[in-house]
Amino acid sequence: MASLWGGRFEKDMDDIVKEFNASIGFDKRMYNEDIDGSIAHVTMLAEQGIVTLAEAEQIVTGLEKIREKIKSGEIVFTVDDEDIHMGIESKLIAEIGDVGKKLHTARSRNDQCQVDGRMYLKKEIREIVHRLCYLESVILEKAEKYADSITVGFTHMQHAQPITLGFVFMAYFQMFRRDIERLMDAYERMNLCPLGACALAGTTLPTNRARTAELLGFDAPTENAMDSVSDRDYSLEFLSDASISMMHLSRWAEEFVWWNSQEFSYIAIDDSYCTGSSIMPQKKNPDMAELLRGKVGRVYGDLMQLLTVMKGTPLAYNKDFQEDKESLFDAVDTWKASIQIFANMLDKTEFRMDQIEKQFAKGFLNATDIAEHFAKQGIPFREAHSIVGQMVKACEQKDCEFEDLTEEELQAIDSRVTRESLGDISIKACVDARVSFGGTAPSEVRRQIKVGEAWLADIK
Repeated sequence: MASLWGGRFEKDMDDIVKEFNASIGFDKRMYNEDIDGSIAHVTMLAEQGIVTLAEAEQIVTGLEKIREKIKSGEIVFTVDDEDIHMGIESKLIAEIGDVGKKLHTARSRNDQCQVDGRMYLKKEIREIVHRLCYLESVILEKAEKYADSITVGFTHMQHAQPITLGFVFMAYFQMFRRDIERLMDAYERMNLCPLGACALAGTTLPTNRARTAELLGFDAPTENAMDSVSDRDYSLEFLSDASISMMHLSRWAEEFVWWNSQEFSYIAIDDSYCTGSSIMPQKKNPDMAELLRGKVGRVYGDLMQLLTVMKGTPLAYNKDFQEDKESLFDAVDTWKASIQIFANMLDKTEFRMDQIEKQFAKGFLNATDIAEHFAKQGIPFREAHSIVGQMVKACEQKDCEFEDLTEEELQAIDSRVTRESLGDISIKACVDARVSFGGTAPSEVRRQIKVGEAWLADIK
């Protein structure tokens, strides 16, 4: 098949070059966006008198026929089509004849692939935000269910302070809230239409770029034609957002792996999200959590791939930019699937409170609360910190808890400390007292849940 751009060439491309050069194998997923862009473009051309209304109607009818043929599988693209833009245009010309050759007036593949990419990514961002909102709704339900349930808070993988499970859920809620907000910010920045920028310098024809932007649902046309065709910041920003969000999923997946182990036994993951061993019949492995933890590497790689492609590319368009799509598509597919799998797994996971409560006697979880209690009694906090540290040492030597220290042992540490001065140092009392804004007390967690619910309702 002769190429649509081959007028000045005496030879056709070598077969191996065709294979290497073609992007149709992956960019064909944007056929709807490409057809939508072409319909908007020819509509504008007719309104501007660049083509006749009859020609525009014939082109639009032909494009819709091609859309249906692609959808039904009647049209199968090959490397001879080169890319989705040339593939559809060549099919259009075959469908309606020479009038189809007028479609490409006042545009280039350089701006065409950009408008396709932005429209495709806008659609996928809406879907990803939808899935993240579903994940947030699951988190809120779990947070409410476990708002009063106490667990162990860690720093440095050491027992630190008692917290509520609802508090843990709301910590992750904030991470995914930021993910959603970042995507919405990126969406706003990418919502400018590059169609009509042409190869790099615009056109001498009397086009109306504001009209095509309007027809395609963009806020406005892009400002500079040269930047329009060479910009991939929107893809990079999306990949960066995807990488951060996948990191959040990976962090929680890591905790699922810990919590599922016999050493923790904090959770019971539903069988439908686990696998067994081909040799060890007793095994129930948290494979989905482990796989989610590993999937982040793909998305990090997608970001680094495109950053590397863009490095050192001069203005304006370069063939390097064709390498922007496979990493983008991979990140979209990976992120969408990961969100859905994790949300479903989380929904079907229950916490084993009987096992968690066995951990409360380890690590002196109420040590900080005792120090703060002493500070309330007028002891400078740094001195209170030292006193409680000595109490920990005494307990370790005696192999007991704070409550087991005698009056004499407390007085030996510091004369200001008595059994009565310790107050209520139960784990529940410690948690209930942490009512500072953003704290772990059940009352404060429920406030966070209400704020989260209001925010999520507004997003939806």
